[in-house]
Amino acid sequence: MNTTAKAIIWVVVLGVVAWAGYAMLGAPAEAPVEETVATSTVPVAVEPLKIGFIAPLSGDGASYGEMKRNVVMLAVEEINAAGGVNGRPLEVIYEDGKCSGKDATSAAQKLVNVDKVHFILGGFCSGESLAAIPVAEAGQVLMLSTGSSSPDLTGKSRFFVRDYPSDATQGEVLAKAAAAKGWKKVAMIQEQLDYPLGIFKAFSASFEALGGTVVKEEFPTSATDFRSMLTKLKAAKPDALFLNAQTPASGERVIKQLVDLKWKPKMLVNEAFVGDRATVEKYKDILEGALAAEFAVDPANTKFAALDQAYKAKFGVDMPFKSYGQTVYDGVYMAKEGLMAVGDDGAKLADWFRTVKDWQGASGSITIKPDGDRESGYSGEVVKGGKVEMMAATTATSTPQ
Repeated sequence: MNTTAKAIIWVVVLGVVAWAGYAMLGAPAEAPVEETVATSTVPVAVEPLKIGFIAPLSGDGASYGEMKRNVVMLAVEEINAAGGVNGRPLEVIYEDGKCSGKDATSAAQKLVNVDKVHFILGGFCSGESLAAIPVAEAGQVLMLSTGSSSPDLTGKSRFFVRDYPSDATQGEVLAKAAAAKGWKKVAMIQEQLDYPLGIFKAFSASFEALGGTVVKEEFPTSATDFRSMLTKLKAAKPDALFLNAQTPASGERVIKQLVDLKWKPKMLVNEAFVGDRATVEKYKDILEGALAAEFAVDPANTKFAALDQAYKAKFGVDMPFKSYGQTVYDGVYMAKEGLMAVGDDGAKLADWFRTVKDWQGASGSITIKPDGDRESGYSGEVVKGGKVEMMAATTATSTPQ
């Protein structure tokens, strides 16, 4: 092959290679055509506003805590469906206080130091609240209790308020009712916890001031045998027996042994027991005529009626412990208003709650006093035929504490 032929072949080869490269790289981009493209806005997730919750979700007090959690869930769903708190959805972190000071302290430490909440619904049992307050106080977190009623909580801390009344009024109502019956000596069987202790202190102070005397036997929560205590109290020949337990479960254990001993005394029972209407019905024979006191519900209150209906529609059962359920519901809605007014700040919320006056809720008109207590009291009741009825007006109410 001569030199000219070789040159021609190389030119052809180079041309093919150049063409292949051009094809692989693509032709130069044409000038862009101007056109208007519609853009879509992607919703930005809104950070939820977290609040804490402490109540007994296990143990004898679980029936209270489950009801309370259900009411909180229902109220939070309503609030979030209506736009939340200043556009932010509420999110509740639920902790089990087990009606125990130790467990409530641990729950509060987690909520305050790990979850960084500035508002806690709870505790429910008085022992939970008394134990958790120092933790909340140190973290400047407001606690709103919707069930703790021990008089020892009155004025306990700037960072504690409650929309449930003090047991000082419950004890006073029952003492007046007992005295009105002409009873001079009342025997009390009391569980060794803060809530029953508060009732004992209030009842005994009022009853003794009216000329009566109180004899008492105490039992730990773990107790299952009450025969010796009941036998001792019966021997004291009281005019009536006061069953003062923390929960319906522990109260029922005492009632069963009363039945076994065939002792059928005239009785007083606290709100924790009488609030469980199924248990009252179950033991209606021995409880006939028993005196009690509760923070009353008003079926004519439209907010309460709506709550009662909504609870049954959502959970398929009647709302238990209605006197507690109404204050739980109100507590969530007051928290919403406070958070909207002053923001997620425990100290500001503590001050805001003490400005609440004549706030209309499911539990009626709410005013929070400077000492953190609700300005209202208990109403006297009597058990008849397994049902709980209001007492006569002369013994039914007490002066607000």
